Amino acid sequence: MAYKIGDACIKCGSCAATCPVGAITEGENQYEINPDVCVECGACAAGCPVEAIAAP
Repeated sequence: MAYKIGDACIKCGSCAATCPVGAITEGENQYEINPDVCVECGACAAGCPVEAIAAP
């Protein structure tokens, strides 16, 4: 199960910049994680300044 980005996302792009597999893209209201690409490494959660990313 992939990580998920919640409503606290401020669209800063930190998560996308830290994702080693490019699973994160900018959505309309917040960034989104493609569960088919996510390798559950946790780099995105560690890089999120507002703790908007939840572990699987």
